[in-house]
Amino acid sequence: MANFINMYRQLLSLPLSALVKNNPIPANPIEELSLNIHQPIVYVLPYTSQTDFVIFRRNCLALGLPDPAEKNEINGVKLPRYVYLDEGRRIFKSKGAKDETTTIFNKYLELHRTSESLDVQLIPVSVLWGRSPGQEDKSDLPNLRLLNGIQKTFAAIWFGRDTFVRFSQAVSLRYMVVEHGSDEKIAQKLARVAKMHFAKQRISATGPRLPNRQAMFNKLLQSEAIRRAIEDEAKSKNISIEKAQKEAYKILDEIAADVSHSSLRAVDRFLRWLWNKLYSGINVQNSNRVRKLALEGHEIVYVPCHRSHIDYLLLSYVLYHQGLVPPHIAAGINLNFWPIGRMFRSWGAFFIRRTFKGNRLYSAIFREYLSELFHRGYSVEYFIEGGRSRTGRLLAPKTGMMSMTLQALQHSQTRPISIVPVYVGYEHVLEVDTYAKELRGAAKEKENAGLVLRVIKKLRNLGQGFVNFGEPITLSNYLSQHFPDWKEQNHEEKPQWFTPAVNNISKQVMININKAAAVNSMNLVGTALLSSRQRALSREQLLEQLSSYQQLLQNVPYSTDVVLPNVTPQAMLEHVLALDRIGVLIEKDNFGEIVRLERSSAVLMTYYRNNIQHLFVLPSLVASIILHYEAIQKDLLLDAIRKIYPFLQGELFLHFNEDELNVQIHQIINEFARQSVINSNDNFLSINKSKVRILQLWSAGMQEILQRYYITVTILQKQPAISRAELEKESQLVAQRLSVLHGINAPEFFDKAVFSSFIANLKEQRYFDESGYTVLDKIEELASTLSHLISTEICLTVKGTIEKSEDLSS
Repeated sequence: MANFINMYRQLLSLPLSALVKNNPIPANPIEELSLNIHQPIVYVLPYTSQTDFVIFRRNCLALGLPDPAEKNEINGVKLPRYVYLDEGRRIFKSKGAKDETTTIFNKYLELHRTSESLDVQLIPVSVLWGRSPGQEDKSDLPNLRLLNGIQKTFAAIWFGRDTFVRFSQAVSLRYMVVEHGSDEKIAQKLARVAKMHFAKQRISATGPRLPNRQAMFNKLLQSEAIRRAIEDEAKSKNISIEKAQKEAYKILDEIAADVSHSSLRAVDRFLRWLWNKLYSGINVQNSNRVRKLALEGHEIVYVPCHRSHIDYLLLSYVLYHQGLVPPHIAAGINLNFWPIGRMFRSWGAFFIRRTFKGNRLYSAIFREYLSELFHRGYSVEYFIEGGRSRTGRLLAPKTGMMSMTLQALQHSQTRPISIVPVYVGYEHVLEVDTYAKELRGAAKEKENAGLVLRVIKKLRNLGQGFVNFGEPITLSNYLSQHFPDWKEQNHEEKPQWFTPAVNNISKQVMININKAAAVNSMNLVGTALLSSRQRALSREQLLEQLSSYQQLLQNVPYSTDVVLPNVTPQAMLEHVLALDRIGVLIEKDNFGEIVRLERSSAVLMTYYRNNIQHLFVLPSLVASIILHYEAIQKDLLLDAIRKIYPFLQGELFLHFNEDELNVQIHQIINEFARQSVINSNDNFLSINKSKVRILQLWSAGMQEILQRYYITVTILQKQPAISRAELEKESQLVAQRLSVLHGINAPEFFDKAVFSSFIANLKEQRYFDESGYTVLDKIEELASTLSHLISTEICLTVKGTIEKSEDLSS
């Protein structure tokens, strides 16, 4: 019988190799699942299928995993390397699959009793033929059901390129023996647990059935909240109920997605071509976190940072290829134009207006629609920043969508809701040229088909893309920890805990996004060149600085989720030079090579520097203080940092609390000393003159932030009773003048939103009294600290510009 099965598998191999592509999930299971291939491995498959076995075996061999066709030999005993849980519907099947599997499990458990060093790993594996979840109004089953021979033939032809081999987390038999013993009941329990795992896996891979759009509309329009909103609309506008109902239907039709699995399959092929055209690779990290949540039955809300319009497509593509369901995506109404709007809608986009203000009917309908998505178990994605960042930094969170998410949890949501922060980064953003123009004052161009075509024409080598899934926030756990009264029944629409909870969770999402930053060659090269006043460094200086950056990020990690490049500084530089149209040039003189950033590219490069500025801000602050004082006691350095840190924390969403801050600063000092950038003797720190250039370049990364802070506090010293609106305006005008006089290229330097954030943080830190008047002694102390860390030339320009402004207004 074994010979016939082997012959049958060989016959299957040729057509399957042509029809079915290798698509393992995860892409590198040995590393991502921490598999120990030096211990015996047993693959657990859901049912007997020679077709599945051939595909699964081919993937194992390609990944460097042990060959499932061979046997494990343990202490002279040979046992199969794979088992089936069920018989399936195949020609060659194990009629006693259940009994046979239990027997094999028992033999492995018996070996664990006699060999203490043995630790067999059980790895559940399933072959997913297509990912269609089916339709609510149709009786068809998802394509992950057991297929007979004829069905499998059609599946191979139709779904061959969309077939995935899913490797799950290994189960340690040693752990099972230690925790539960090794009798026959444990073997049966293992089989039952594996079956439950495969059932959950099918649901996590396909998601719930797609809705009948019209039936969903009818249900929503009959909901109490929308019926009340329709009645209010009719009364307030003095129109009939029928007319208000038509308006409600029109709004719902404008909002709702119309997902089509066939459209998702088609766009997957297009996106595969697009990423190969645009980027040399898409790096995905920590996707196991999301797969774990999906298997545990969580309602998942993806909250990525927003760099580019292609973020929508990239995240859905990545999730699909990680064995997860692409989410329903909240997209701006500006993207609902022909023909893109209809296509986006079929891929899962639902459209949201810029503001709900004054439109109670729209607000009620949108809230109920979002709640219905959660209720039906669809994953959701929204951009908490509200729009794309033009500066490369995270924007302040817009809390509307988070508020509606908490309301859905509040109103009888049975499944746990988990927020998954996602860091999305690129070595080159498609729209970065447009961002630079908009920051210089150009009007934002309205999205249209012509704009899309112009972008497509620019397709070229843009380096690499990065998707890093941050630490999830399970809302019920977070609320129970920080707002223990949240479950208490309250008839108020928004209980007392609600708004602080929304604000705190939104802020924590931003912090977790920054904790998952992906550092790349473009970030680091751009940071180093922009730190030089002339935007140029010798090749040797640049490589030395890149090495300093790399060592500090490795030895003093910002967080365990940060992803770092694992190549040499030389390789980083060569990679950046190979990218198209980024403005980094090599020039030669009698002394060697100079790496220079074109003037026109300086503003664009600040975008990429700003992506990771939060990782560098504390080392830069330490370097600035030591450089300007030349020699300083550690205690005085820590005091200066504590005064400035709350503002950096608020602006850049830093995660360190007071105790963690002290530890981080001491580690930074120790690392600078290890690199011989500074001298550290007991409680005394001083510059090392032979490495002062490295310290200067580190320091430069902090200067623009300190200069902005100094502008605002100097205005407050002169005008302690100034209103907040006037303070923002005056700070912005002074910053604009300073940027012209001193050649400051950073686009966020005179951004009103940045000054608004700093002023809000001043208020939070009690630099204003209850009447809004400046607390002068605190402001003067902060101004004194800042003035010692920026150049005399800058201080004089700031003071002179403020005095001139006062003269003009008097």
